[in-house]
Amino acid sequence: MQLEAVYAFIINKLEKELPDYLSYHNAQHTKNVYKYASDIALTENIHGDDVTLLLTAALFHDTGFLKTHQGHEEVSCSIARETLPQYGYSNGQIEKVCNIIMATKLPQRPVSLAEEIICDADLYYLGTDQYAPVAEKLYHEMQHTGLGKTRKEWKEEQAKFIEAHVYFTSTANTKLAAKKKHNLEILSQLQPPAIKELKHEGYKFGDILLIIAGVITASFALKSFLVPNKFFDGGITGISLLIHEVYHVNLAVVILIANLPLIIMSRFAISIHFAFKTLLCIVLLGVCFELIPYRQITSDLLLVSIFGGAFLGLGIGLTMRAGCALDGIEVLALYTWRRTSFTISEIIMALNIIIFSIAAFKFGIETALYSILTYFTASKMVDYVVEGIEAYTGVTIISGKSEIIKDRLVNELGRGITVYKGERGYLPGKFEVHEDCDIIFTIITRLELRKLKNLVSEVDHNAFVFASTIRETSGGIIKRRHMH
Repeated sequence: MQLEAVYAFIINKLEKELPDYLSYHNAQHTKNVYKYASDIALTENIHGDDVTLLLTAALFHDTGFLKTHQGHEEVSCSIARETLPQYGYSNGQIEKVCNIIMATKLPQRPVSLAEEIICDADLYYLGTDQYAPVAEKLYHEMQHTGLGKTRKEWKEEQAKFIEAHVYFTSTANTKLAAKKKHNLEILSQLQPPAIKELKHEGYKFGDILLIIAGVITASFALKSFLVPNKFFDGGITGISLLIHEVYHVNLAVVILIANLPLIIMSRFAISIHFAFKTLLCIVLLGVCFELIPYRQITSDLLLVSIFGGAFLGLGIGLTMRAGCALDGIEVLALYTWRRTSFTISEIIMALNIIIFSIAAFKFGIETALYSILTYFTASKMVDYVVEGIEAYTGVTIISGKSEIIKDRLVNELGRGITVYKGERGYLPGKFEVHEDCDIIFTIITRLELRKLKNLVSEVDHNAFVFASTIRETSGGIIKRRHMH
């Protein structure tokens, strides 16, 4: 039996022919299972042809993914039967290899020591420090194949799976069982208890209140200040106001239609929750236009540009604090930025130059200049409402549950993190009480600050969290500056 030749052939085939979306069941996974099976076999005192057949099965056990995702074990056996005769394997040896391969099928039911070893090697990562990143690869793979769940459902199923799982060999139990138990404890803590679910519902209710307040304030700014005086704003709102003034189309309808493609785009560029909340904002804005009898406040152009912009910025800022956007221009800029060499700021500026140029040509230079002042006032008010002059915010988190928070920041929020080693404690009256801890630092956008605070609070409501303005950023896993 030519094991080395089989290894070279199979690994080369997997590396070249497996689909790219297989982030878990890839060539590296096969290499890992091969290594773990070899290590366990050595400790379990298996030698000779038995080791060769075991390692051959390890090489072939996921080759079925070359053809199918469902029932891949049976396909792996078919590939082994076709391939192994060329490398000096007899029919009897090939059937033993296939029996070992089939033992990896869930639920695992090994009947021989070799089958127990490959089962433990296949799920070796459950009892290692690499559990979280490897499980994340499996999650993304299953999402691509259509077999995935929501993040919450995935965490729950993983916890149940690890709790029910057992290692079969004494080697794996001795080496991996304790760490697997620790991984289960961390995973279980990621599932918030019922009281936290109620708290989370409270956050949702708070977001709805912010959305309603923001929409009412923005519609007041538009109907009582900007629209009666033929003033304009930047972004999609500005485009909608231009269309309304030029063609006398219902403003509520224009705003909804103009934002709808960008709402759909945000489903893929940001998240489905962001898209749903933004749609809710736009619909409520239209309802306010139609049902609330706003009256014109003033005709003084300076007052209109300043206070109209201030109220509009206040409304937009409140909706941003709720985790959505009342104007889809940022979504368009983000989507375009990912496909061009321009920054988001440059894209938004270019669009607004076009809007104000059209306003100047159609309604006069004075109106355009006052509209620019309105836009500037609204932008500054947005920054003020969301508690930051700049969009980037540096957040430092100190918690006794830092492992869970790190996992959720990276795998749920999608942020890059930096971890400093420090000490916590040294409290007045308890100066001698202190312990080592991880200090987590990350950079987020202003749209994500509320979500991050909610996430940390769900894990550890006693965590010490503070944020600071970041004026310049480059590199790393961050989102570019969002502008109104």
